[in-house]
Amino acid sequence: MSEMLQPNDIVGMSFWLMTLAMAGAAAFFLVERLWQAALTPLGVAMLVSALSYVNLAGVWAGTGDVPTVYRFADWQLTVPLLAVTFYLVLGAVTKVPVALFWRLLVASAVLTAAGYLGSAGFVSPTLGFLVALAGGLYILGEIYLGEAGRLNASSGNQKAQTAFNAMRLIATIGWAIYPLGYFMEYLGGGVDNEAINLIYNLADFLNKLAFGLIVWQVAANDREADGHRSPLSGA
Repeated sequence: MSEMLQPNDIVGMSFWLMTLAMAGAAAFFLVERLWQAALTPLGVAMLVSALSYVNLAGVWAGTGDVPTVYRFADWQLTVPLLAVTFYLVLGAVTKVPVALFWRLLVASAVLTAAGYLGSAGFVSPTLGFLVALAGGLYILGEIYLGEAGRLNASSGNQKAQTAFNAMRLIATIGWAIYPLGYFMEYLGGGVDNEAINLIYNLADFLNKLAFGLIVWQVAANDREADGHRSPLSGA
């Protein structure tokens, strides 16, 4: 696949870079698993993304175009995995009702499904955008003002609170790139093909790799502070 990419093709090389980065992150998180319950789904998400980027890089190299709709197979799996990580981080330090898990899972699944249906033309792009936006806003409301936000504030665990706060900052700023890209591409008159793909690749780098590294770093600190014990690993 890499032989098809031209050395001066910045967007194409970014697909290949993301493939390697996601595969490496998947191996790292699945082997490390200091907070087993939180890092395992993150590792699975990275592996799914790595496989997706192999395909996307091949499509780009062969055609010079990667329609955004191709990315939704990845996002439909990885966004819910990232969303429920909020539940798992909270569950490491406090009692969390299982209903929170399902609310985050369903909202994130609705978000990505609506985006796919709108971008693929099964529903109007406007309807897809509005439903996806509602799902995203629900998740933000939950982690800031809802039960997840309240449990984080009352947990009393500074390390977990640090991770949770950094994760929701990424969810607020980094995840906003996707609806903005959708709006510009499908409702705002279109965007430059190279620019939108490079932006989405960089967004995935931030929203997946940085997200996972935050959880790993706090888990590593927690294990060291507790004498190599992690509340989620059971070690």
